[in-house]
Amino acid sequence: MVENGRPRRRFGVVEVTGPSMVPTLANGDRVVVRYGAAVRPGDVVVLRHPFQQDLLLIKRAVERRPGGWWVLGDNPYNETGDSTVYGPVPAELVLATAVLRFRPREEDQRSLRARLSWAVSAVRPLPADASASSRLRAR
Repeated sequence: MVENGRPRRRFGVVEVTGPSMVPTLANGDRVVVRYGAAVRPGDVVVLRHPFQQDLLLIKRAVERRPGGWWVLGDNPYNETGDSTVYGPVPAELVLATAVLRFRPREEDQRSLRARLSWAVSAVRPLPADASASSRLRAR
């Protein structure tokens, strides 16, 4: 794939800010994303905000609807905005799907035990979660 005469990136890393995807993703987590990947219900996706296209969001693609993807945050108590506010997101605004999440190591993790605990929990794959899609659709 070529864009503007240069090869287009297939993978990238984005940083999560805010609580909308808790418990799946926490503020400060890093997410490896795959640009241009096919979206399936249950995927965590990076998208452009439909009304502020310079703003990138990370949400769960719940289902395909007329007009695009219905996206929601995993945190039912957070009100940062999702398809309940702006409706279905056109497919061309969905930029990437999340592949895996990793948490940066905190500076105060100096002991071997703390470092091992971090290493065990730091990296998690983010496969499509159809059960989350069903649960969110019920909201």
